Amino acid sequence: MADAKMREQMGSGQGFIAALDQSGGSTPGALKQYGVPESAYDGEEEMFAAVHAMRVRIMTAPSFHGPKVLAAILFEATMDGQAKGTPVPTYLWKERGVVPFLKCDKGIEDEKDGVSLLKPIPDLDALLARAVAKGVYGTKMRSVIHRATRKGVGAIVAQQFEIGERIAGHGLMPILEPEVSIKAPDKAEAEAMLRDDILRGLDKLGPGREVMLKLTIPTTPGFYAPLIAHPSVLRVVALSGGYSRAEACAKLAQNPGMIASFSRAFAQDLRKSMTEAEFDAALATSVEEIYRASTVKAVA
Repeated sequence: MADAKMREQMGSGQGFIAALDQSGGSTPGALKQYGVPESAYDGEEEMFAAVHAMRVRIMTAPSFHGPKVLAAILFEATMDGQAKGTPVPTYLWKERGVVPFLKCDKGIEDEKDGVSLLKPIPDLDALLARAVAKGVYGTKMRSVIHRATRKGVGAIVAQQFEIGERIAGHGLMPILEPEVSIKAPDKAEAEAMLRDDILRGLDKLGPGREVMLKLTIPTTPGFYAPLIAHPSVLRVVALSGGYSRAEACAKLAQNPGMIASFSRAFAQDLRKSMTEAEFDAALATSVEEIYRASTVKAVA
């Protein structure tokens, strides 16, 4: 059964997750980094067509495949699109051995109580049903902690678990992503609050229930070990959070049990102007560097 094989790959596979899920707010920056200025497209439709072409180029490159790339997180429009004439989720799993996930959130609210909660997600159940029908294994949703406040961190964790329950109700694996900003003035304190609240949330899950966690690389190496060891956690993955790939990989390598789920850092050296050979060589370098940081750990 595909789901059982996907779960096994996500639970024990040696590799990392490629986050290909830039949304409306972050897409112009991703395209600019790729070498496509805002003047090259007119309006959202052309912008998303440009970024879809970039994502398909990544997914179809020879270096993008399992087992080093365990999974890919997709933007909704990418999930609905095609790669080489095949629906993207099917192409990833059948042709590349890469587990498909969906970014299901609609962005974040303005900061309140030191955090930015998830915006409402209209028609979430319909979106999740579509994802299941397309062979997607799980979802992820990002909210952000800007400062360590008891009320804010508690609210963000409660919201993540609440929506995670709805996602699990569709048979999908929820990735809870309460990001701690690397610019937070009290980052370590926020991480301590977050870890404790997540542990309490995990302890309340029913028998057999599992989640994944996507977290900022902690200030103190190994700080999330209790989360990694929790029986209700399938995997803890790390976001790059604005660090360069070299910085993110160096920090990740100090955290046994965490694997990467990088977006900007993963694609930072890819350019539209590259030949296919140059593009794949740059991608192969990125894959290998992130794979090593996810699997070959330094002693903290």
